[in-house]
Amino acid sequence: MPRLTWDDVGTRFYQVGVDRGVLYMPSVAGVPWSGLISVDENPIGGGARPYYIDGEKYLNLSAREEFGATITAYTYPDEFGECDGTVTVRSGMLLAQQPRTSFGLSYRSLVGNDVEGADHAYKIHLIYGALAAPTASSNKTIDSSVAPWVFSWDITTKPAALTGYKLSSHVILDSRDLQAGHLAIIEDILYGNSTDAARLPTFDELVTILDTDIGFEVVDNGDGTWTATGSDAYISMLSSNTFQISVSTAVPIDADTYTLSSL
Repeated sequence: MPRLTWDDVGTRFYQVGVDRGVLYMPSVAGVPWSGLISVDENPIGGGARPYYIDGEKYLNLSAREEFGATITAYTYPDEFGECDGTVTVRSGMLLAQQPRTSFGLSYRSLVGNDVEGADHAYKIHLIYGALAAPTASSNKTIDSSVAPWVFSWDITTKPAALTGYKLSSHVILDSRDLQAGHLAIIEDILYGNSTDAARLPTFDELVTILDTDIGFEVVDNGDGTWTATGSDAYISMLSSNTFQISVSTAVPIDADTYTLSSL
């Protein structure tokens, strides 16, 4: 086994920023959340729960953890008014302190490294069964330094079921580990496309997508290299530095050159 090394080039990862916020409500197509400043994730619970016998610690179990967060934004979609307890009585007339509608949310956090910066990769966060509680707001006079209001909501969640796992409200999709084809399918669902409106997929739907064999993919990295991804049925290692690609879409050009296309 090779000796451990630290801080290798390209492995100094960090996370930064938040973007591509999308609000999902029951029976309503997803809408973009512009003006999103931050989503501060605040897990609730999850601490240690010790048990003692005869004065000695016998067990140290982890208590159940639930997802919570604080959302801050300069503005929010009109549709979010129902989640904030505000309904439209007539055009231009809003009524506050009404029952709040639960919602779903997606947003990205960027993953950077020491080579590509913040453009290296990203994580998509999916939040299910969220309920918002507005925090205090202060209306102040305008002075010489004009600053926009910042809206803020504390959210709690009602976990959803996922076959084979404990209830959860938070899914994280890492672009570094997903096949490009799977990621494209999921983003078409989350952000919509020319035929389908944006929506929040269920947990089981995500698992089904990721378990589906999308065949063989060849991606041009734009730097003279390419990346081939696929199951063991398409790519097999012949030795430590030699591999074989077996796909029906390989077309020979000459004895040593082939054209490969994705399935």
